[in-house]
Amino acid sequence: MSSPVTVIVLTFNEEKNIGPCLDSIAPIGAPVFVVDSGSTDRTAALAESRGARVYSHPFDNYGAQRNWAQTHLPVETEWVLHLDADERLTPELAREIADLMKTPPTDTDGFLLRKRTFFLNRWIRHGGHYPSYHLRLFRLAKGRCEDRLYDQHYVVDGPVRQLEHDYIDVVASDLRSWSTRHVRWAEMEAREFGRMEQGARGGHLVNADLSGNPIEQKRWLRERMYYRWPAFLRAFFYWFYRYFLRLGILDGKEGFLFHFLQGLWFRMLVDAMIAEQRGEGASKA
Repeated sequence: MSSPVTVIVLTFNEEKNIGPCLDSIAPIGAPVFVVDSGSTDRTAALAESRGARVYSHPFDNYGAQRNWAQTHLPVETEWVLHLDADERLTPELAREIADLMKTPPTDTDGFLLRKRTFFLNRWIRHGGHYPSYHLRLFRLAKGRCEDRLYDQHYVVDGPVRQLEHDYIDVVASDLRSWSTRHVRWAEMEAREFGRMEQGARGGHLVNADLSGNPIEQKRWLRERMYYRWPAFLRAFFYWFYRYFLRLGILDGKEGFLFHFLQGLWFRMLVDAMIAEQRGEGASKA
């Protein structure tokens, strides 16, 4: 019996990660599409060697790439599971999804997956970083990625539930690639903030709802609280909250680096780019 779910994986120069990612998916027995954005390493060859069908498409941002995959890939199943190459399913989650897809539910259109973040080979369990949820498994016809430049989530038009087990997100195997990515993401977040200020954001966005699901709660906290605090000062208080009040200090030396870099340095960089963005606008006026 053919699988009712297809897996879509986004890649760019991920030869270190694509093998473990695809191997973790194998127990589901699902067809796999890899959407590559111009890798110059062995990513595509390694994906094909594991049976994935590889497509190439230029990268603009994650939301646009994910929605292109939704629209243009020859997916023939009712359900779709989205992953990035540096993500992988735990064996428990793979079994849970495989069992679920034997008889897909009729009263649910999407599932939230619980994420474990690994930074420099350490599971970041504190600082409010776990559990974290992302909507990645849903009916193809019901879901679409947000029209955001950064921190995009899928939105499903229908009932959503949570799965029990975790998937793994390897956010950094080395600091060079982590820093490079976050400089790019800081620029995207600053541009997204500018769009929000100007009322120029697209549709199909996650609702900012403190009483909603974990993704909606997080969006409310970011847009209705965090961004209403003074620039730069908010980054410091956010780091203090994560590291001391939410016990990020218990994540060891790797946790110190993660919470400092991701909770303070990155958020400071976003605010600096917002300030630079506003300064350019003022000079042009």
